[in-house]
Amino acid sequence: MRLTLGPLQYFWSRQRVLAFYREAAGWPVDVIYLGETVCSKRRELTTRDWIALAEELLASDREIVLSSLALTEAESELSALTRLVGDGRFRVEANDMSAVQLLRERGLPFVGGPTLNVYNHAALRLLIEDGLQRWVLGVEQGRAEIEGFRASDVVLPELEVIAWGRLPLAFSARCFTARALDLAKDECGFRCIDYPNGLPLQTREGAAFLTLNGVQVQSAGRCDLGPELDELQAVGVDLLRLYPQAEGMAEVVARFRCALDSGVAPPRAGEENGYWRGTAGMRCVDQ
Repeated sequence: MRLTLGPLQYFWSRQRVLAFYREAAGWPVDVIYLGETVCSKRRELTTRDWIALAEELLASDREIVLSSLALTEAESELSALTRLVGDGRFRVEANDMSAVQLLRERGLPFVGGPTLNVYNHAALRLLIEDGLQRWVLGVEQGRAEIEGFRASDVVLPELEVIAWGRLPLAFSARCFTARALDLAKDECGFRCIDYPNGLPLQTREGAAFLTLNGVQVQSAGRCDLGPELDELQAVGVDLLRLYPQAEGMAEVVARFRCALDSGVAPPRAGEENGYWRGTAGMRCVDQ
């Protein structure tokens, strides 16, 4: 199996983003995903900047993939997506059907992101015909779903599973961070930059519940499928996605790389694995 560094979900300053990826160029990952997938208002880096960063990271001898928005709403966002797809030098992770359409029209192979919502064999077959070569499973699709697809007559593409990080559960036209701070979305002041790992949301009883990240809602805890390494290999998973976090990411990558190289599953370090086990995602279920 190979390791991938998923696209950055949070809003960081330009300097922090560039420093992060220049450090990541030395980490033992096989694929690096770049681009804004959450909110088009986050413009510390433009589409041109992401492409320039991709060009810079090519020297690291990693596969570089450009990721698209999960929710395309405006003409300006469609124009940016067209520029991203039109560059043509890098494979694109399509996170909504507008990206799939643009890639299909150009005859370009692509990665199907976790927000494409592929739940049956017919849909997957159509996407493969359109050029899908790698599929990142949705956050709630675990071992049972993979086994179901394996049992079908579909020749599966490369399979990538989210193995580390807060899970992207939902997206909305409404900005949850702005709402939590009693701000209008159009006057948010880009306050999500103040929360480099998202804004924690608790229940009335004070229990961790969700994480707010602009227009995105994430899990409260971090998914960790490191201890499930043997199961992931057994069902034919090809790539493990690690989502960036503000601190300790180099150690996360090293932990997974050591596990893959040694064949010894690491002890659990995250808080959630329920979706892999076919139960509530926020649960942590032992084997």
